[in-house]
Order: sequence, then structure tokens, then C-alpha cells
Amino acid sequence: MARCSLYFRKLWEGKRCAVHDRLVVACLAPFSFAYCLIMAVRALLYRGGVFPTRRLAVPVISIGNLSVGGTGKTPVTALVARHLISRGYRPAVISRGYGASGSGDVRIVSDGSEILLTPEESGDEPYLLARSTPGLIVVTGRDRYNAGKVAIDRFQPDVFLLDDGFQHLGLHRDLNILLLDGVKPFGNGFALPAGLLREPVSAARRADLVIFTRCSGAMPNVPFGPIPSYRATHEIGSIVSMSDGERVSVSRLSDLRGVAFAGIADPDSFFHMIRQKGMTIVAELAFPDHCAYDGREVDMILSRFRSANGDYLITTEKDEVKLLSNDAIRDAAFAARLEVTFPEWQGMVSSIEKILAGRRNSMSLSEELLAILVCPNCKGGISLCKDGNGLLCAACRLKYPIRDGIPVMLVDEAEKIVQNS
Repeated sequence: MARCSLYFRKLWEGKRCAVHDRLVVACLAPFSFAYCLIMAVRALLYRGGVFPTRRLAVPVISIGNLSVGGTGKTPVTALVARHLISRGYRPAVISRGYGASGSGDVRIVSDGSEILLTPEESGDEPYLLARSTPGLIVVTGRDRYNAGKVAIDRFQPDVFLLDDGFQHLGLHRDLNILLLDGVKPFGNGFALPAGLLREPVSAARRADLVIFTRCSGAMPNVPFGPIPSYRATHEIGSIVSMSDGERVSVSRLSDLRGVAFAGIADPDSFFHMIRQKGMTIVAELAFPDHCAYDGREVDMILSRFRSANGDYLITTEKDEVKLLSNDAIRDAAFAARLEVTFPEWQGMVSSIEKILAGRRNSMSLSEELLAILVCPNCKGGISLCKDGNGLLCAACRLKYPIRDGIPVMLVDEAEKIVQNS
């Protein structure tokens, strides 16, 4: 199963290009086209209001991707959360909790003061977000609207981060951040099952802001118009002992024989990064994303460790949280902590805060109030503008301003628009 998963990952990324690999892609391509059509129709039904999109009472920032993992979403989410906390916000993460035990009911991973669940109960990524970001509230649930309502009732956050939310169209978001790989943004160009895309490339146009991760050079030229775009680089920031949490220097390990393992979407990128740090890796083990590390996987790791005559094990922070209770691995292993750097950090956070500031202005407008407000010019219905800064009458093409959370429904104050807001 692991080999099959890793084979398809390399196939989807365009790293396997032999004749038989291309034949596999060609056989799967018709299914990809059908899948793209289904996803495009689904998005259209949400956009047209056939499928309902529910709105929470505080702003929602969605951080997601078009591909099946591998874009560094978790460290980017943690970085945005830490920035919001430093600016005085009280953010809460809403996550699906993929890989968690249980039925998908709403669970509180962290209340902002302490972590309340184990990695097995919460899922590895929600647990990692809670552990790496002091003060962050983290809730999980299959129905993320209900998870958000529970968080509002219990913790009163003033902004939500919707983890892996780009395809979760049933929840309204005020800012849609899309992460794309800076080397191959769309993999081999195909959607599932012939490629790694969850939706057609055209879906990227829903984004308000794009981040190209692992992008140390120029940003790729992508076909989705003038959306604000930024670069991010990923590198190993620190290495810590799993047994006691002590930070160790690379020089301490550089002359020793390391055995690396990872159960993430793109394990090859992790192996490449630790080698770039100057570590001598004599063996690698790659497992599927969200690997649970049951007895079989643990036996494989320890067996390879012994056969390679390794001096230490090294893995990712995401894998670490699932192995802390395993004495045999914990005592021999180190975890590499990933850091994300934005060369244009100030520009990116300014874009986030500008959009948030405008949309926070409109949050006091309940759906009930919007339902009874009418355009004073034509007495027709109005809707909230996409930028959250006004109310739109499509019939009159007038945009009424919102000031301090109060709609100003005066024709003399309205702005005549040329295009839809």
C-alpha cells in the first residue's frame, strides 16, 4: 500500500515519465476529466446558491490548496495564526481532523491554554497546530460550520482559520488563501486520479491571495489573472531530541549515520532538506501521508535502523507527535522542525489585514438584517459586496457604504459601479 501511494505521488508530480508511466496516466485521464467536470459543476451550484453556503458570525480565513497535500499548509497556517495573535486577535482554527479517531463530532483540541486531546484523538495536523502555537484555539469536526459555532459559544474568537478549506464551499470565507507548490504548481496538470489536483486549474480564480511555497526563485507564471501572489521558502529551522525536547546543532549529528523516515505527502522534499543541512543519511523510509505508525511501520523503521547501522533516527515534526509514546523510537530519534519564510512578509500581511479590516466592518450585519434591507432607489433587494465594504444593488448598480458596521442606505452616499463588486 505504501509503495503504491508513493508511486502515484511521483507519477502525479511528473517525476515518473517512462513509457509505462505515461500509459498509466493516459488510462486514468478520462476519469480525471469526469472528476473535473463533477467538481466544476459542484462549484457552480454553490456559486449559484443551489447548494447553501453558511456564514459564521466572525471573519473566516481559509488556507488550502488545489493539490493532494505537499504544499506546507500546516506551517503556513501556524505562521498566520502567530501573526494574528501578536496583533491582538483571538484566532481559532477549524479543521476536519483528518486521521482522528471518533465519529467526526466537534472536538476541542486546544482551548488556547492547554491541549485537551491526543494526536490520535485530534488528528496529527490539528494537534501540531495546537502544540506549535501557544494561545491558539483549535477545534475539529466533519461539519466545520457547527465546529465554528461551538468555538464561538465557548471561546468567543474574533477570526477563524479554516484549515484545508479551499474545497469546503459550504462555509463562507472572507479571505481565500491558496497555496501552490513553487516548483510544479499543478503537478502533471491532471486532476485525480491521473494527477494530484483536487479541482480544475480554473478553480484557482476563487483565491483572494496566492502563496507559492518552496519558491526560492521567481514565481511561476500561472493562468489565473491578477491575484496578489507571494513567495514562501521552507527550510529546517531546528532539530530537537524526541526524548527530552532539547535542541541540538547539526554539527553534533553531521558525522553520524542517520536513518530518515516520514509519513507526509511529499517525503522526498523532507529527505532533500535534511541532506541540505549537511546531515549524512544512510537510509530513507517513506510512508503514506497521515501514517498511523502501527506495529508494522514501527518494526520496519527499527529493522532498517539496525540493518543500516544507524546512529540516530530523524523524522518530521508531524510524525513526531504520533511516536512520542513509543520508547524504542523516541529514545533514538530527532525531529526536524520546519520553518516558513516570506521574503515579502510585510506585503503579504498587509494584504491579509486590509481585506480583514474591510470584511470585519460588515460582520455586524446579520443575515436577517440583510434580508429586510432594500435599495432606497428601486426598493429591490441588496447583497453584501465581495470586499465586505458595502451593500450592492445589482439592479441600480449602486454600492452603499458600510461605516463602523452600519449600512448607509442613502442614494447620495452610494457609489455608481461599472462592474459587479
